[in-house]
Amino acid sequence: MARDRSVDQSKRATLRRFAALGAASPLVGLASADETDSDAPDALTGYLSTTPGAHFSKIRDDLQLGTGETQHHLRGLEEEDVVESRKDGDYRRYFPAGQFSEFEQVVLGHLRRETQRGILVTLLEDPGASAGDIAATLDVSRPTVSKHAARLEEDGLLSRTDGYSVTEPEQVMVLLVRYADSFGEDAAALASIAPALLDYAPDATS
Repeated sequence: MARDRSVDQSKRATLRRFAALGAASPLVGLASADETDSDAPDALTGYLSTTPGAHFSKIRDDLQLGTGETQHHLRGLEEEDVVESRKDGDYRRYFPAGQFSEFEQVVLGHLRRETQRGILVTLLEDPGASAGDIAATLDVSRPTVSKHAARLEEDGLLSRTDGYSVTEPEQVMVLLVRYADSFGEDAAALASIAPALLDYAPDATS
């Protein structure tokens, strides 16, 4: 029984922490429209404000909610236009409504996949990196890099015409830095050097 109380207290603390973020949302009135006393709607709103593009299972597990509970509240938030979602392969990803363009949602979806994020981070740090360089950096095989790079290329994030290059580096960088804490250590490391990378602007005439 003591263990059950501990788990319950942990869940309540997690929900309250994210609910505090959700309460600051301009859509809090809508997010709190559920007639129960649950902290879950505001917690979901707060969570997605810091972790946009998270998929259903991650949201459920990070907030320690049940599957049915998560489905119920996300559905209500979508109906109230507080949250929106999009299908991404086997996942459904969730975002604060009206905050991201379709392309930004696609970028965030890729950034939440470890290998694809690693490819983008490596190329932002070293635009001249080859497929072999990326494979060595990520400790994966070259066929693995090629498979994930093809997905990035298909969605317009990567060009493989003349080596590998990120097609919209500024947009990708901004999203990586803004939500670095919700990604892996690779994003946090990139965020720490981002100003230097953004300040570098080679002379196109040279």
